Amino acid sequence: MFQDIYTVWLREMVKFVRARSRIISSLAMPFIWLFILGFGFSSSINIPGLPYIGFLAPGIIGMIILFTSIFSGISVIYDRQFGFMKEILVAPVSRSSIVLGKTFGGATIATINGLIVLGISSALGFIEFGIGTFIAIPFMILIAISFVAMGLIIASRMKSMEGFQMIMSFLVMPIFLLSGALFPLNNVPDAMRAISYLDPLSYGIDGIRGSLVGITNTGLIIDFLVLLGISICLISIGTLMFKKSTQL
Repeated sequence: MFQDIYTVWLREMVKFVRARSRIISSLAMPFIWLFILGFGFSSSINIPGLPYIGFLAPGIIGMIILFTSIFSGISVIYDRQFGFMKEILVAPVSRSSIVLGKTFGGATIATINGLIVLGISSALGFIEFGIGTFIAIPFMILIAISFVAMGLIIASRMKSMEGFQMIMSFLVMPIFLLSGALFPLNNVPDAMRAISYLDPLSYGIDGIRGSLVGITNTGLIIDFLVLLGISICLISIGTLMFKKSTQL
């Protein structure tokens, strides 16, 4: 089983490394957001004891992980349309191994992108490099796993790339905007804050921000446990949905 998971994971990594344009485009967007919003809103959003761009940087890290993760589910549709899925399904490979391989592959790619943004943000002085940098990594991994699994759940029910992209575009922005990535949640209306607690990304960004700059709403332990539970739940649902969609 582990060999099967590794093989599927390795294929996802090879596809990513060969797609250089994908690497560049996925990293360009977060820095556009970081510089435009960070310097543009720094005078209008006041964070006690912290420059706004330092508050924003963890949110942008969460954004790149979210976007990379959730859109990785399109690989399921791609493999189905171009025949690779049929080949792997007739091989002696369990459906669970395929789901785990694709989940870990997509999560690895998303985490690498997040680490690149984290490293550059640290090098530019937006956030300080320290022990908190390493504490943030588990939160980044759990965000990636959660949203790759969510993307696989949706992709398992879709027949076309266009339909998948439309649904993802509809979901991604509310998930991102309600997560507290761009502004503190303690100043928003109670109804909006309550909705944000239903957003898995809010716990991930809160964990990353708490690790890097010491600002947290729910606490690192709660953030970690909630994300861990969501990850396990979504992987389980994703495996079940994938099995149903690939029954021969």
